[in-house]
Amino acid sequence: MMLYLDNNATTRPAPEVVDCMRACLETDWGNPSSSHRSGIAARRRIDLARGAASELIGCAPRELIFTSGGTEAANLAILGAWNHLRTSAPRRRILACAGTEHPAVLDSIRRGGDLGGEVLTLPVNHEGILNLDFLDQLLEQRGDELAICSVMWANNETGVIQPIEEIAARCRARGVLFHTDAVQWVGREPLSFRETSIDLLSCSGHKFHGPKGAGALVVRDGVQLRSAQLGGPQERERRGGTENVAAIAGFGVACELAQNWLEGDGRREGLRLRKQFEARMLELHEGAVVNGGGAPRLWNTTNLALPGHQAQALVVVLSERGLAISGGAACASGSIEVSGVLGAMGIEPERAAGSLRISLSRTTSEAQLDQAVEVFEAVLSLIRRQSSI
Repeated sequence: MMLYLDNNATTRPAPEVVDCMRACLETDWGNPSSSHRSGIAARRRIDLARGAASELIGCAPRELIFTSGGTEAANLAILGAWNHLRTSAPRRRILACAGTEHPAVLDSIRRGGDLGGEVLTLPVNHEGILNLDFLDQLLEQRGDELAICSVMWANNETGVIQPIEEIAARCRARGVLFHTDAVQWVGREPLSFRETSIDLLSCSGHKFHGPKGAGALVVRDGVQLRSAQLGGPQERERRGGTENVAAIAGFGVACELAQNWLEGDGRREGLRLRKQFEARMLELHEGAVVNGGGAPRLWNTTNLALPGHQAQALVVVLSERGLAISGGAACASGSIEVSGVLGAMGIEPERAAGSLRISLSRTTSEAQLDQAVEVFEAVLSLIRRQSSI
């Protein structure tokens, strides 16, 4: 059985989620827009899910739009807001984001540039934290021209946590719309959207034991978006099309389970396990270092650099030994392409090319991490022996 430590990529759906989705596909499979009993039952599933998601995120149910996942939600947030602002407030033509963003945000920002906007990249320090002095200077000098700013709450590769509430408050003070990609945050850390200055927040169910194909965009009351998906009145006319009832219902159950878990001490235990795992891993390889290790990070994420190794090769070898993790570099056209996140942090190419991401879930046990360390130790010892021949 595979030892799975790649939970920032996706998590295993909880049994309760699978049961709920099966019931929707076998029983409550009606069209939620229909007025008969079958449609009403399907609509009820969506309403329950909206309530559960709103409770987890801390927003009003009417502020939540169901989407197919985090990518669509980020697209709708950034381009939906931009397409409205470029006609309603043409002076605001700058789209800004951190250099460590997910491609869903980076590509949306670039598309806004293709549509006539000016794109600005916000720098981060060597730990991956946004340069707030740069942001303050930008807001002071060009705040009236900024349309939207997007900064990820917790990084998908390093787990580094941004001071989101401070950033959002600075943007609000200058009338700048603020979006956060909270895909890695929601379901893993507590959140009350209504108590923040965030305007737009995107998330995805499969990062916290829900199904793929279901996510959400939270839109603060009063924020205007131009819909990108036409053809129906669904989601208050902001995302047309028949809803994916089974996935949405499963997403709702995942939200309920996450809310219950967050009320316990799971995060504290997860942090203990991560720190213990990191300490043991740093002893296995001379020169090993945790990327972003000096910054606040999610309890479940470590990005470990093993200089002298190629991450993608290690990922393959470890997979053959039954351990699933991911690399901090991507293989492209036969060459190693350094992670954009690590590059934006100013990490040298050799270190970035040897960086691995290990990400826990709330079900990861100490015994599993002990086993993972043993697999790592065996593989690294084998590589050292082969290198000495």
